[in-house]
Amino acid sequence: MPLRATFIRATLLTRTPRYLTLPAIAVAAFLSGCQSVPPSADAFGAPNDDILQSAPPITQGLDADGLSTLLAAELAGQRGLYRYASQGYLDAAERYPDPALAERATFAARFGESATLLQTAAARWQVLDPANATPGRLLSAIAQERGDWQTSLAQRLTIAAQGDNAGLAALAEQAIIEGAAPAALIQQLETALAADNAMPAANRGDAHLAAALLEKARGNTDAAQAHLAKAQTLTPDSSALWRTQAHLALENGDYRDARQAAREGLKRDPDDARFALLLTQAEIRLDNIAAAEAQTNALLERHTGGPELRLALARLYLEEGQPGAAKRLLHPLASRENVSAMGYYLLGEADRGTGDVDSALLYYRQVEGDEFIAARAAAAGMLIDAERLTDARAFLQAERMRFEDHFNELVMLEVELLDERGQNADASALIQRELARTPDDTTLLYMRAMRAWQAGNIPGMEQDLQRVLKHAPDNVMALNALGYTLADEKVPGRLEDARELIERAHALAPDNPAVLDSLGWVYFRLGRTQDAQEPLERAYNGMPDQEVTAHLAEVLNALGQRKRARRLLSDVLDNTDRHPAIDDLLRRHPELSPISRD
Repeated sequence: MPLRATFIRATLLTRTPRYLTLPAIAVAAFLSGCQSVPPSADAFGAPNDDILQSAPPITQGLDADGLSTLLAAELAGQRGLYRYASQGYLDAAERYPDPALAERATFAARFGESATLLQTAAARWQVLDPANATPGRLLSAIAQERGDWQTSLAQRLTIAAQGDNAGLAALAEQAIIEGAAPAALIQQLETALAADNAMPAANRGDAHLAAALLEKARGNTDAAQAHLAKAQTLTPDSSALWRTQAHLALENGDYRDARQAAREGLKRDPDDARFALLLTQAEIRLDNIAAAEAQTNALLERHTGGPELRLALARLYLEEGQPGAAKRLLHPLASRENVSAMGYYLLGEADRGTGDVDSALLYYRQVEGDEFIAARAAAAGMLIDAERLTDARAFLQAERMRFEDHFNELVMLEVELLDERGQNADASALIQRELARTPDDTTLLYMRAMRAWQAGNIPGMEQDLQRVLKHAPDNVMALNALGYTLADEKVPGRLEDARELIERAHALAPDNPAVLDSLGWVYFRLGRTQDAQEPLERAYNGMPDQEVTAHLAEVLNALGQRKRARRLLSDVLDNTDRHPAIDDLLRRHPELSPISRD
């Protein structure tokens, strides 16, 4: 079920305007191109009341409308009205195909808080100045921001083919971090590499490296190694190449090869601390803890990164199951006055790893900020693992009294911990008690609704979600959750209700992958298969989890695109151990099995 709700996190994107003005020399250049027409005679020398009637069309320079448009754009820019300025310059660029106008429109649009206008202006600039890589980079960034990785990569491949540095491997790394589906991106890269073009060797190496990163993310080790070999031939001094070699060797358990790759990287870029971290990680995996700590000490001596570097190294040791080494690294921080939230959190993790529960609890309780809930979850889980459930619940209750702003989050945390350990009755009693105190709390109502859904109590779920929507009619999570459930559970006579709820959610959050998935799915349930594909494709590009993949594959199959549907399912089956949504789809449509044949 694509609820994918986040109770705590929020992201705010801000843009700071800058002063924008058109240089006087540019205005003068445009004015100098204006045509002049005799005021009182036609082409044959005869008097004419309307001299423009027989005038030839203007093909260069500015006429009155063009000058008015340009000056209005200039004035709007000076007054900070960047949308109007951008639209004015863009209108002028449509009227007079000059790249400088489209460039100006693009720069104004960057501060006008309109992604659509920025994209339109950059696209016009690219058409008028195709050899310029800047508009392509902007269009790539715009596509990346909305999760359209294929369009972003297509723009960068065009830049690479023109000979400019396109940052293909960097884009691949970001796409992997953001959870983009790698298969389509790999196909784009391989198509570009197979094309007969003049892409420079450095860019071809960058493309092979990007493909290697994406193949590694898919778990296709052999394919990743093949691309890395080609990248090494083309760009043997690339730092990204040796980082990828080391990462891949670590994942494959080839720790000696990982160590060698990290050393090669350090030779080429001795100031890149990432290679030192990879070398440390390889030494730990080889059980050379003394060598790893020696490498760590050398890194700390060479870099003045302050506490942040020490924290990064401590995190590495903790991830590698070496809490003692992490504790030694963190010890100098413990006596400082201004320890960061992450510092306290890692100190708690190190003490927890060495079995010092009470000391860890003291550190966890000092964590605030972004790591607040993670620290309380770790502390409560640690107490429960030590068979101190009563202490864990008392701890969370005390924290609710200390931090009233986190009251609901701590209630939900306690409910989740109780549910995970089979204490469902206690979890239900806790929610009931808090809802008796605050009966209109939408967060707790939503949580109770989700627990009702998990228990198969659809009417109970709907009752609580309707209460949420009564108090918060624009709650996207509630709209999406209720709409999707009504559609997916095939509640008799409720498909139109489901569509209405999901379309309301989509109007409020048009780019949310979970909502897009629900929208495509309800259209499919309604028999609108063609309409279902586009939102499901967008959902898959933004969040290619197995549930979205199963929905898209089923729609593709219904549209006669069985081969692509199988490829999507194959990716999930190859890269995950548990895939209940895919298993359910294959039970209903065995013809979609990757080993099936038409």
